[in-house]
Amino acid sequence: MYDPGLISARLQQLRSGFASLDIDAFLVSFQPHVRYLTGFSGSNGIGLITERSQSLITDGRYVEQSRREVKGWKIFIAQDNLFEEMRLQRLLPPGCRVGLDGNTFVLSQFKHLKKTFPRVKFLPKVETIEKIAAVKDEEEITKLRKAVEITDRVFGEILPVLKPGLRELEVAAELSYRQRMHGADGDAFETIVASGDRGALPHGQASSKKLRRGELVTLDFGCVYDGYHSDLTRTVALGKPSAEGKKIYSIVLDAQCKSIESAKSEMKAKELDTIAREHIKSNGYEKFFRHSLGHGIGLQIHEAPRISFLSKAVLAAGNVITIEPGIYLPGFGGVRIEDDIVIRNGDCEVLTSSPKELLIL
Repeated sequence: MYDPGLISARLQQLRSGFASLDIDAFLVSFQPHVRYLTGFSGSNGIGLITERSQSLITDGRYVEQSRREVKGWKIFIAQDNLFEEMRLQRLLPPGCRVGLDGNTFVLSQFKHLKKTFPRVKFLPKVETIEKIAAVKDEEEITKLRKAVEITDRVFGEILPVLKPGLRELEVAAELSYRQRMHGADGDAFETIVASGDRGALPHGQASSKKLRRGELVTLDFGCVYDGYHSDLTRTVALGKPSAEGKKIYSIVLDAQCKSIESAKSEMKAKELDTIAREHIKSNGYEKFFRHSLGHGIGLQIHEAPRISFLSKAVLAAGNVITIEPGIYLPGFGGVRIEDDIVIRNGDCEVLTSSPKELLIL
């Protein structure tokens, strides 16, 4: 169960924005946001927050679970559609102005809602919950730290397993199994295992390809612990690497370390991305770094703030983000190194502890 005091603080922060959003209530339908504001981890539920009350609507599968997990909310169990239950309970009076999860509310739901409540004004609001959830409290950071510890431990255990002839899919299965054995709820995302020339694929999900001697192998994986995600990438050499492989590894590592050393609150996310990008550019590999430097993590594997040269975000103490530069050479392979960090006042805290020097197995 989530700390009721923390839930109350999150609700108060949301309510404090009602006036500027010109709304009377907020309807939360995106599951990670529902969990963030209520503590409810079920797959079907919506939360309605007004100035003076908060209501969770779910279905009969979650009668006991909602009672266990949710405190301080009125809980309604729908016999049919969740929106219909809201209507039957008269939770939205005519003329009410209701904000919605603008980034995630689907069109079919929106049409259904308007049909069910023809005299209520529904207003999609983007990044409302996202901005609040981007700043983690210490309870959340503790859960993230635990998720990272599990993933770090499994990385250490997988190294002796990596041998020529092993299929990438077998490596991915082993990573998933070991994370669960060490207490994870499941994988944070579909594990990436990219060896040899497949390392040039930034999202090279594990395939039936067999590992070969002399290849670089990129492992990008993470787990979920009590709803919170970890995200780790390491690139290792299976036998003696080529000169080119060692060169790009050194460049990526330096870019990543420079970025982490510079990360702090009140820094523009765009500037942090630039530090890594300029280092890679100065070494002649600019066009081979093809994605943003990082992203926020929490109840979602990708959330605010985005660490990109296109981002308008300013880092705040409590943001938990990834730092993951990479170089990807078509026909050769690639290198990516990723850590999870907490932004603090004046600096950052690195959660990840897996070694970053080039490991030759």
